[in-house]
Amino acid sequence: MSRYRFTIVVLILTGVLFVALVVSLGVGAVFIPPERVVRVFIDSSNTGIVASDVTIIRDLRLARVLLAALVGAGLGTAGAAFQALFRNPLADPFVIGASGGAALGATLAITLGLTWNMAGFGPIPLAAFVGSLLAVLVVYVIANGNGGSVIGLLLAGAALSTVLTSVVSLLMLISDENMHQIFSWLMGGFGGRSWVHLWSSGPYLFLGFILMWLLARPLDALACGDETALTIGLPLPYARGAVVAIATLVTAAAVSAAGIIGFVGLVAPHIARLFFGATHHRLIPTSALIGALLTLLADDLARTVLAPVELPVGIITSLVGGIFFLYLLKSRQRELRGG
Repeated sequence: MSRYRFTIVVLILTGVLFVALVVSLGVGAVFIPPERVVRVFIDSSNTGIVASDVTIIRDLRLARVLLAALVGAGLGTAGAAFQALFRNPLADPFVIGASGGAALGATLAITLGLTWNMAGFGPIPLAAFVGSLLAVLVVYVIANGNGGSVIGLLLAGAALSTVLTSVVSLLMLISDENMHQIFSWLMGGFGGRSWVHLWSSGPYLFLGFILMWLLARPLDALACGDETALTIGLPLPYARGAVVAIATLVTAAAVSAAGIIGFVGLVAPHIARLFFGATHHRLIPTSALIGALLTLLADDLARTVLAPVELPVGIITSLVGGIFFLYLLKSRQRELRGG
């Protein structure tokens, strides 16, 4: 695909995302048709605009929808990066334990009642980042000890996620007064999210995407193996460290804002790779756009499937993503047996 055609495709995907944003702003307990949603933003005279539409869209739904898109884009970006780092298409923030580490860190922050804030990066995002970073490092070391095989990665990620989940459950039992808050947060979702959550996590999600896109060439080299990376003079420790730090920052920001949203980071890069190839200067932006679309769709379903009851978004993404993950395992059965 030429650069011109790819640019056109990205513009089309961006347009589809814009349409999805408009539709999502109208979805909820009170349905607002897309034309009325658009009118709220473009009609400065406020003639013919229902007053309740303005309140619902601008005050209640806009921040939530934008946050859902940013979280999905961040998870898609992090998934593509982890897959390149591990040279493994089964890697994603959920599978390799990054989300579980972030969950444990954030749960500790909630349990301890930490409330300080520094440049919008409060104790929950910071604790989530530290937990996620430690989890990824543990899985990375164990997977490399097994030759970087698929089975080593899966076993390390599964084992660590089990341990982290057990610790989180223990904290929930100990901190009974925070159990409901922690449980709701672990299910993943955007209910009750406001501009505060968008401003605290959004900049880190956006910055992480930009930095990861700038690392597209090193990601290509890492995905091809250490020998290729060394051939072009890539300093492996620094390149790996940068990828781990940025992808973990994005994961932590996403988890701290929305809880556990599983498998978006697995599915989005696969869809992007299928249609746009494996070079990361294309894979990163398309994974981000597709991740945003998938998360918006999951959030729309969460608000409508059992309306007026709202389902956790994490349940929907885990259901669909889990089935997709099993399909990938089946398709790579020979490699797993040989790995």
